[in-house]
Amino acid sequence: MGITQILAWGSTFYLPAVLAAPISRDTGWSLGSVVAGLSWGLLVAGFAAPRAGRMIDHLGGRPVLASSSLLLAAGLALMGTAPNLPVYFLAWTVLGTAMAGGLYDAAFSTLGRLLGDNARTAMTGITLFGGFASTVAWPAITTLEATLGWRGTCLVLAGIHLSVGLPMYLLLIPREQKGNSGVEPANNAELRAGALKETQFLFLLVAALFTLHSSVMSSVSVHLLDTLVQLGLATSVALAVGMMIGPSQVAARLLEFSLWRTLHPTWSARGAVLLCFLGLALLMPADPGLAFIAMALYGAGNGLLTIVRGTLPLALFGSHGYGARMGLLARPMLIAQAIAPLGLAIVLSELGPTMLLGTLTALTLLGVAVTWRLPVST
Repeated sequence: MGITQILAWGSTFYLPAVLAAPISRDTGWSLGSVVAGLSWGLLVAGFAAPRAGRMIDHLGGRPVLASSSLLLAAGLALMGTAPNLPVYFLAWTVLGTAMAGGLYDAAFSTLGRLLGDNARTAMTGITLFGGFASTVAWPAITTLEATLGWRGTCLVLAGIHLSVGLPMYLLLIPREQKGNSGVEPANNAELRAGALKETQFLFLLVAALFTLHSSVMSSVSVHLLDTLVQLGLATSVALAVGMMIGPSQVAARLLEFSLWRTLHPTWSARGAVLLCFLGLALLMPADPGLAFIAMALYGAGNGLLTIVRGTLPLALFGSHGYGARMGLLARPMLIAQAIAPLGLAIVLSELGPTMLLGTLTALTLLGVAVTWRLPVST
């Protein structure tokens, strides 16, 4: 499943970073319109995610993940043959639907059903693979585009989903009985009155935490380099600082995999958000040496939070109905990823980089506060 996550992330979320400019040059479509395709896809994914989660609860993860491979192939094939911008956005509509059923949330939901409370190690393993998605995808897509053009690249990627991703899902993920969630439903008495209200409040806290982080993460990904340059760092230094995020994410996930897997996910969430807060706060002095430390801290926190996305809901709410909960949590997260960078682009252009970092730091501090309202017992 880790390999299929590399395929899924590499051919959706990380695709415009390489192909947006060639598509714009070849078609005459504006670069902004081409890049907006991803934002549209994320919005579609956000609205489709709850249904994907319910389908995983009802049918199991195997058919949903396999269908995502088919949809990814169809969306990429449509993109590769798109004669105009409306068809290009239609392709992203198909890809967005595929993202709802094929990225981390769907994979975590599948593992939660199959492994129950023992899914944490497997979730961490998947994120270790997923952390290399851009490392693998960007050079591979760049090479394909130089050889085949952007249209040929999209068609090759579609073929890879059909020949690699789809068979892996069908052959390696076991079939499940319809409607089998892996555990018995909670006692009805527990779902009444005060207990139900407490569960709903807890769910809203978790949703708020993940949505805040998604807003920060997507905005940092889009605006980090421009922000650092505007703060006075040389472009080469800014690029080197940005490159600290990837290795730090992987290092933190390895620590989670080996040393911290016995920690309750609430403690992991607290530590992860605190690391992100410290990292963003340390960027504000605009000191080059401090910036490297800042992004190492931020990257470590971001890497841990990817795992917490799967483990925290499982620990707090159990595996019954886990897919539906993950889908509901994914909706505001994906919508935030689509919208937040646009809003913070206005902050950067109108108010400057210090105000942008201040806003991101404040959002992360709010996330720190939310984590301290979460319980540390299952």
